[in-house]
Amino acid sequence: MIPWLEANTPFPDVSEALTMDAPGLLAAGADLSPQRLLQAYQHGIFPWFSEGQPILWWSTDPRMVLYTEHFKVSESLRKTLRKVEHSRLTGGRWDVKFDSSFEAVMRACAAPRKDGPGTWISEEIISGYTGLFALGYAHSSELWLDGNLVGGAYGVCIGRMFYGESMFARVSDASKVALAYLVAFLRRHGVRMIDCQQETAHLASLGAAPISRARFLQHLRHAIGEPPIGRWEVAPPLPD
Repeated sequence: MIPWLEANTPFPDVSEALTMDAPGLLAAGADLSPQRLLQAYQHGIFPWFSEGQPILWWSTDPRMVLYTEHFKVSESLRKTLRKVEHSRLTGGRWDVKFDSSFEAVMRACAAPRKDGPGTWISEEIISGYTGLFALGYAHSSELWLDGNLVGGAYGVCIGRMFYGESMFARVSDASKVALAYLVAFLRRHGVRMIDCQQETAHLASLGAAPISRARFLQHLRHAIGEPPIGRWEVAPPLPD
């Protein structure tokens, strides 16, 4: 059994999350208001549920994270990044932006994939995170080609902690390019860790790895207390 949260019910301690059947499941209910989402992220909790289910809150152990210094750039991606950066600086076909089309990035992440249906990102989720965006806590990294949005990633940033949520690509490597620019920016601003929540082979190929929940929370408590990042400006994705 897990607790049901009403509007003003606080989250239980993450140590109470299930360890069997649905490992990491902590609670259900409440809402996806920006205030509730901020409370969740500050305690290492995230929402994840399918349409037709109540809101489900999770705190997984182990936790998949990407240390920004461990981000893997393949040789083929490196070539693409150089091409995109040259184009961006010379007014060519490619461009990279932050936060110019946050909701569009979310909706692209929610759209059906080639290998299956749409993701768990519902209208309720979109409403909650666009609320966080309006408050300056959610951000998007966007790749544009000939004025069209072709790839992106979005997440939540509190202090010097970034929580990755989802990515999408409409052309080859587009999501990786958006992530590479995001990682470069975060590194420049002292963000050491991106929370990836759950372990996948794709995330592992980019350098992410699981760590214990205790270790994750120890880093989290320090990082969210750091001053927030100021202006989000695109940084070159590779060292000079």
